[in-house]
Amino acid sequence: ELFNWFFKQIKFDNYTLDLDSTIMTRYGNQQGAKKGYNPKKPGRNSHHPLMAFVAEARMTVNFWLRSGNTYTTNNFYNFLENTFERLEGKTIGLLRADSGFYDKKIFEYLENRVKPVNYIIAAKFYRPLKLAIAREKTYWPFDDGIEISDTLYQSPDWGKPRRLIIVRQEIERRPKATGKQLRLFGEEEIYKNYRYSCFITNLDLSAKMIWDSYRNRADAENRIKELKEDFGADSFNVDDFFATEAALNFVMMGYNLMSLFRQAILGTKTQQQLKTLRYRVFAIGSYITQNGNSRILKLSLAMKRRSWFEGLWSSTYLFSWPFVV
Repeated sequence: ELFNWFFKQIKFDNYTLDLDSTIMTRYGNQQGAKKGYNPKKPGRNSHHPLMAFVAEARMTVNFWLRSGNTYTTNNFYNFLENTFERLEGKTIGLLRADSGFYDKKIFEYLENRVKPVNYIIAAKFYRPLKLAIAREKTYWPFDDGIEISDTLYQSPDWGKPRRLIIVRQEIERRPKATGKQLRLFGEEEIYKNYRYSCFITNLDLSAKMIWDSYRNRADAENRIKELKEDFGADSFNVDDFFATEAALNFVMMGYNLMSLFRQAILGTKTQQQLKTLRYRVFAIGSYITQNGNSRILKLSLAMKRRSWFEGLWSSTYLFSWPFVV
């Protein structure tokens, strides 16, 4: 209910919803801490939460804690329904997710809702997809060493074809390019020259616009990094599973309030991280004095910073709900 109330105060509609999961390593035997996929700490217990972000507002809308041995899509449908409930009255204009959510049931779920949801989901490089990529011969160059293809693809277990966007980047010209190589075709020199990225979508936008939009999803990974490094999300864990989940949901709300502070009060183009704001705004020497019946807060601020800080107080006084993102 807290998240539902919060987003009702944000005067914005037609959100982009970014889904992701992350690994939270645990050094103990807390409830739900299990051994699973953990590339940074192989063999360690972990939790594997699902997270949803509203891209335009730079905020977290949902967080579900899960056991470390849970697959990415486990409990996905209930999670997404709960996310939609938290955004009650809002329109989800686009859903973006990485290849962990590449699943026929997810596509069908999004397509068959009463209000179908537009999506861009990165594809997993299963063998049938690799063969489809190998057969594709029509590419359009649009940047140095980058080509794109727009076609239809039907996996063997799908009931219908879906739109497939293929982006290939020439390794020699773009050595830091992301993507996968088609290792099934090691004898074919041409496949060694490229890294491929593929996306399934039901959008009608141009192929380049779809790729550009998906690339913006990387900001969700920056949010997760900030939650872990600045808000201590990795460190909030107790023996009880649901107590840990409750604590982490308060961390998410704290993150949202800080994001609101950045946008509504600071109003800077650059979204400064908490570690920067901590010493610029919060970690300021101060003391309270008494003047008659009034208490006065005195801050130790250099003269050149005082007008800027007074502006923050003024912005705070002028702030009111609902807030327009």
